[in-house]
Amino acid sequence: SALLANGKLLVGRSFKYHRPRGIVGAGVEEPNALVTLGQGARREPNIQATTVDLTEGLTAESQNRWPSLAFDAMAVNGLFSRFLSAGFYYKTFMGPFRKSWMTYEPSIREAAGLGTPSREPDPDRYETINAYCDVLVIGSGPAGLAAALSAAESGADVTLVEQASALGGQLLAKPVDSPADSWRAAMLDRLDKAPSVTVLRRTTAFGLYDGRVVGLHTRRNSITVIHPERIVLATGALERPLVFAGNDTPGIMLAGAARTYLNHYGVAPGRRAVVATNNDSAYEAAIDFARAGIGTVLVDSRREPPPPLCERLKQAGVTLRRGDAVARARGGLAVSSVELTSGAKLPCDFVAFSGGWSPVLHLTSHRGSKPRFDNGLRCYVAGALEDGLAIAGSVTGAAETAVCVAQGIEAQGIEAAGGTRPSGMPEPPEAPHTPYGFGPQPTPGGKKAFVDFQNDVSVADIRQAHAEGYRHAEHLKRYTTLGMATDQGKTSGLNALEILAETRGEDLSALGPTTFRPPYTPVTVGALAGQAVGQHYHPIRRTPMHDWHLAHGATMLQVGHWLRPHFYAWAGASYQEAYTREMSHVRRHAGLMDISTLGKIDVQGPDAAEFINRVYVNAFKKLSIGKARYGLMLRDDGMVLDDGTTARLSETRFFMTTTTGEAAEVLAHLEFLHQTAWPELKVSVTSITDQWAGMALAGPRSRAILQALLPELDLTEEGLPLMGLAHADLAGHPVRIMRLSFSGERAYEIYTPARNGLAVWERAIAAGQAHDLRPYGLEAMGALRIEKGLLVHAELDGRTTLADVGLDRMASKKKPFVGKVLAQRPHLTREDRPSLVGLEGPDSGAELRGGAILFFEDEPITGHGRGHITSITWSPEKQRYIGLGFLEGGAAHIGRTVIASSPTRDAFVAVRVTDPVFLDPEGERLRG
Repeated sequence: SALLANGKLLVGRSFKYHRPRGIVGAGVEEPNALVTLGQGARREPNIQATTVDLTEGLTAESQNRWPSLAFDAMAVNGLFSRFLSAGFYYKTFMGPFRKSWMTYEPSIREAAGLGTPSREPDPDRYETINAYCDVLVIGSGPAGLAAALSAAESGADVTLVEQASALGGQLLAKPVDSPADSWRAAMLDRLDKAPSVTVLRRTTAFGLYDGRVVGLHTRRNSITVIHPERIVLATGALERPLVFAGNDTPGIMLAGAARTYLNHYGVAPGRRAVVATNNDSAYEAAIDFARAGIGTVLVDSRREPPPPLCERLKQAGVTLRRGDAVARARGGLAVSSVELTSGAKLPCDFVAFSGGWSPVLHLTSHRGSKPRFDNGLRCYVAGALEDGLAIAGSVTGAAETAVCVAQGIEAQGIEAAGGTRPSGMPEPPEAPHTPYGFGPQPTPGGKKAFVDFQNDVSVADIRQAHAEGYRHAEHLKRYTTLGMATDQGKTSGLNALEILAETRGEDLSALGPTTFRPPYTPVTVGALAGQAVGQHYHPIRRTPMHDWHLAHGATMLQVGHWLRPHFYAWAGASYQEAYTREMSHVRRHAGLMDISTLGKIDVQGPDAAEFINRVYVNAFKKLSIGKARYGLMLRDDGMVLDDGTTARLSETRFFMTTTTGEAAEVLAHLEFLHQTAWPELKVSVTSITDQWAGMALAGPRSRAILQALLPELDLTEEGLPLMGLAHADLAGHPVRIMRLSFSGERAYEIYTPARNGLAVWERAIAAGQAHDLRPYGLEAMGALRIEKGLLVHAELDGRTTLADVGLDRMASKKKPFVGKVLAQRPHLTREDRPSLVGLEGPDSGAELRGGAILFFEDEPITGHGRGHITSITWSPEKQRYIGLGFLEGGAAHIGRTVIASSPTRDAFVAVRVTDPVFLDPEGERLRG
């Protein structure tokens, strides 16, 4: 309104052709007036100017123009419109130009675009709120006001949501001295006094979701997730443009919008108006223009408009041309005249057009309600609605205010209201017209008759898309980009369907609208994220020893939700230096690692052994009490899900550990199997990950350290053999010890209740001082595993089988287990499937790279190769880079040289294929 009041009709340039564009609407339906608000870090592009309140210090900038808005050099695109027609982007991927796409695509993106966002960190804070109410009313037109007031006075807790800054809906377009405006004021006064009413202005209901959950987005960028018992959709209707050549010229706008600017904001869009219509509603706009002193001509395509309306026009001094229509608008940066189909020319400085009204059905469609076409109203109306959801007002096709009010009262659904108007509610004014019945609209061809202003989609584009085979509404939308971006079909949808139906030679009722999906209007990513940003994006989990790690120089790494020590300062300043030193120390002395993050699952019950036996590929049913066993489990499709160890605590109880990354997935897998596949088994599965702290003590001196820590514990080969389990008391702290190793060295895993974790850790460190015990981190742990040929997460990525990782001999042939059948599919048992191998880098110390593609020496380095590297590390033992990877034929190529290609880094390294176990294949160190 401020721009119009200052004669600023030109507000932007169009997306593709850079044509001058002006304001079309007065709310969220606006397709053209997209501006960039704010500066610096608060620079926000593509905001509809018609939804922005004028405030002190506001800065707004036009978009998509260079060097200026008035003179845009890229308007030359209009001369090449025949090359930028429907399907342009698709066609550039075909034919002689496809190889050059990456060359010219950036230029196209630069020329055809919208605003530019800030690259600076967002300084604002966003909130996410959960709210509850009995009745949620969306929309504050006559139906919405009536629904909210009647529900509130019946004792309900009511929330009324309105996307504009003022309540009233289309009533705001009425003259301030009209009966409609007086009725609105009386209703608002009554609503202010009603109990239990929350009014949310400048708030959009952007989505309707399962369980009657509604997402609300406020302009202060907060999201409210509201849970009502009943929803009344009084979302109203949006006016549709007329389609004619030059209909995008600045100064041409919707009649209802022009009327809103005149009556609500006190701004005349011009001094000489042409009102073009095919329905009754624009007559009221023309009368209001004339009363404001604007010279007005009304052009109605109907030959016999209602006589009472014609008489009112005559009394207001409006010239009426019936049976005629606008064929073309003339003007450059502003409209100057129109040409009619009769050949007449009418000078003007603004045009108000109305092609009928479309009910706002977006929210009903979000819940799967299929709109149906109403031939009488010539628009789509809502289909069947789910329980707890009702519609009222012009969204139903109703036009008279009294009918809308009655629907609102009935829709709110509170029995105490009895479906009647509450006592003392103001009598709604009479409506003198029915805006839904409308006549023919000529649809000329040509590149200058636009259907979708925002995406520069013309009538010719729609007909071309149809000629090229895109005859379905959904295909048309994607091929032409019609109804995308902020428009979402608000002004373009029905006009496009009419033209498509005409081109197909069918009635419009034979077509369905494209699917409306949330959000109804754009929602900022910041608002959706709320406070879940940075380290708040996921919940942060810390082990009981977290503060100790920080105090002793640990650099932390986020692994999933967990913060884990990556490396320690004692070993070096960089992780490359530190992890190799930590590795060497574990190999020669001893190291202590925090493994509290491992998944830990308590499995108990009379059928616990049977349950675990079915889950793992290897046998567990006869596992002895006090023993642990390494196991692998598969998904149903035969792919490896996870590996870990499980110890038997008693006849009916097991202690299962999983990898950190798959802890939740494994728990869900076990629960799913218990509840769906084997509900007859008497077993319970409980996550105890947070209840237990864990630490791994590894290295040749580990037994001596553990003996110093627990002198009464028998740590001999007979007392605690490999894969054995023991329990002990450490100064009042119960500990559970398993002798197993994931480093290749003699090692023990020590578990204790989480509340005792720090105390046990500190006692272990103290006991190890005489033996040079040092803490080591995640990077060293992974590198130790690679040297020993033990699998890490990169090898168990959800795409590998037991045979791929060389562990198919573990699978029992005597018992069934999850994934056994599908693991035998022919494709998964091919001999040429890539399988696990070791890879040794050259003596030169050339670095191997994870993800490098493997090729045989005698073949060209092109395509997907013969395999790839999954894990790499520098090996202090081998004094070179080593790695694990998958290679076609696997072990058959041991001793052969292959090329590791990293084309993005232009790196090619010759590596030798080896056994994946680089260190101590006989396992002597485990028993040393």
